[in-house]
Order: sequence, then structure tokens, then C-alpha cells
Amino acid sequence: MGKHESIMLNESDREELKRFSTTGVHSARLVNRAKIILALDTTQGRKKQTYKTITKHLDTSYQTIHDTKKSFLSAKNITEFLQRKKRTTPPTPPKITGETEARIIALACSQPPKDYAKWTLRLLADKSVKLGYADSLSHMSVKRLLKKHNLSLT
Repeated sequence: MGKHESIMLNESDREELKRFSTTGVHSARLVNRAKIILALDTTQGRKKQTYKTITKHLDTSYQTIHDTKKSFLSAKNITEFLQRKKRTTPPTPPKITGETEARIIALACSQPPKDYAKWTLRLLADKSVKLGYADSLSHMSVKRLLKKHNLSLT
């Protein structure tokens, strides 16, 4: 895609972008994308705004404009362009699986180590790592897990 490739919107697409950018509740990023494409539209003798003008007017970067234009030209239709892509997988697999949760909860319900009156979050996290339930585990992860199941250490 070249920098000088034109965007020519038909009337219904232009109206949809205008409506999307001015009404309803949408993420700021998506509204900005719609405004960028409207600014780049050259249909019916409209003068395409320069990237410099758009960056000032929309308080965005040259790269954002370039990426938005590229995304628009590769999208099948306006609706696809105006929707966020859904992730197919999380960025990293969760450390605590259902089996790990069960083991940590069982550990929290068991007798605390010798010389301790009760389990602490850090003790549970350290013991879970020592027992091989997870490679590493923070006390805050243990806290979230216990809270999720309405359990406390008191």
C-alpha cells in the first residue's frame, strides 16, 4: 500500500462513519479510526487532509494514521473495520489451572507448616511452587484465587 493510495467512500459508508464517530458509546480508539478515514476521504472532489493536519486535529501520530489507512483498505467492509478484533487465545496461558486451584485450596485447608499458627498468602505461594503446582506464583495470585472462591485465611 502506498502513502498516496486514495480512499473513496460511497455515501452510505461515509454516513455510517459519521454516525459512528458522533453517536453512541464506542471506544475512543475506534471513533478516532472513523474520523481518520473521514479525513482521508477524497470522494466527490473532497480534498484529502494531509497527515500533518490530521495529527494536529485528532491529536494522533503519523503511524496511527498510516496503520488505520492500511487496516481500512484491507478490511472487507466498514462494519469489520469498526469492530475490535477478538483474541483467539490469551497472550500467555494462565499459570493457575483448575487442577492447580484445587491443590492450592486443599493446601490452604490443611494444617499450616510447623512453627506457624496459620497459612499466609506468601507461605501458600512458596509451598505451591515447592510442591510443583506452578513454576512461579505470587502471593497476590493466591489471594485472587481464594477470593474467587470466597475463602479467606482467617
